[in-house]
Amino acid sequence: MSTEMGEVGQDTNPTTNATQPESVPPLCADDVAMVDQSPSDQTPLSTTFLSLSINSQPSSSTPQLSVEERFRIIRSVGEECIQEDELLNLLTHKPQPICYDGFEPSGRMHIAQGVMKTINVNKLTSAGCRVKIWIADWFAQLNNKMGGDLKKIKIVGQYLIEIWKAVGMDLNGNVEFLWSSDEINSWASEYWPLVMDIARRNKLPRIMRCCQIMGRSEQEELSAAQILYPCMQCADIFFLKADICQLGMDQRKVNVLAREYCDDIKRKNKPIILSHHMLPGLQQGQEKMSKSDPSSSIFMEDEEVEVNVKIKRAYCPPKIVEGNPCLEYIKYIIFPWFNEFKVERSAENGGDKTFKNFEELVSDYESGELHPADLKPALSRALNKILQPVRNHFNNDAKAKDLLKRVKSYRVTK
Repeated sequence: MSTEMGEVGQDTNPTTNATQPESVPPLCADDVAMVDQSPSDQTPLSTTFLSLSINSQPSSSTPQLSVEERFRIIRSVGEECIQEDELLNLLTHKPQPICYDGFEPSGRMHIAQGVMKTINVNKLTSAGCRVKIWIADWFAQLNNKMGGDLKKIKIVGQYLIEIWKAVGMDLNGNVEFLWSSDEINSWASEYWPLVMDIARRNKLPRIMRCCQIMGRSEQEELSAAQILYPCMQCADIFFLKADICQLGMDQRKVNVLAREYCDDIKRKNKPIILSHHMLPGLQQGQEKMSKSDPSSSIFMEDEEVEVNVKIKRAYCPPKIVEGNPCLEYIKYIIFPWFNEFKVERSAENGGDKTFKNFEELVSDYESGELHPADLKPALSRALNKILQPVRNHFNNDAKAKDLLKRVKSYRVTK
């Protein structure tokens, strides 16, 4: 295979219809001049777009957004962006950038994967992006999820798609679900030479440093399949012709590997990394949610009483903001979804109050004016309001109900 990625990125790239070419040609950075604008100098974007909730999606009559407005919507998705000037430059020269997101079908969906991904995808599509969601079934098998049973993994993948449909992900034309096993098999002659070239150009210790993307550590005894995994995920970025890698902070290392690969092959148009925040688990000291520990997270089809109990038992020390998972839920789920947070309480405790921004909430919480005993029930009510359409879907749709029953019967493997 040629090591010039300009050849890899021709318009024979896979889609669900293999004969259909990309609607927009890939950005060629060689022909693009860097934009000399500072994002901080631009006029602030309206709250409607920065806090794009399911209940406030732009209608078809929404006026066309400026490059700066599109930049701010897209940039608001990421806790980190590598690099901002490249993102602004991309948006200046490409009307519909391709964003890549992916997931292992590895068990029940927690609220970060369900709601935060929906919020982020809807922001990206509102800003003119095309989102390719990579259903990484082969990757889950490599990582021994569902005991490596591909049939079970595919069932889990179907279940996850049903949730995103039910919760409100905007799937009208600009979101595409691609199964890795199908796409790789269909385009094997393009995919595997790329994987081999990435593997050939990197030493084993560099690949080992990417193990975090699989929920592993460098100290673990890895299988040969798990060594192959980072090389494949790096190849996915180029295979899907992604302009933007929109993944969690835990996937950062392999995205950086993709940019390093561009340096190695002298490719100037590197994929932009947009890494979103990782929600912690609900218990003290849990850096992230765990599907194997039901108490650590809210699942998308949890019943109302389950949500109430989990939030009631969640770590939420009075007057402490740092490391408080309940406040993280409010910041990254409730405010982006509703653009406000309503607290109902007795007159003796200050009466009902609606917070319009997170800073106002933090001020009251740190001072003790807002107590966990009032915050937690309000959080539970808001979460249950978001999740109710998902519950309704899995209760009323026969296919969805059957998928959930099967997924719940599977044993989650690490």
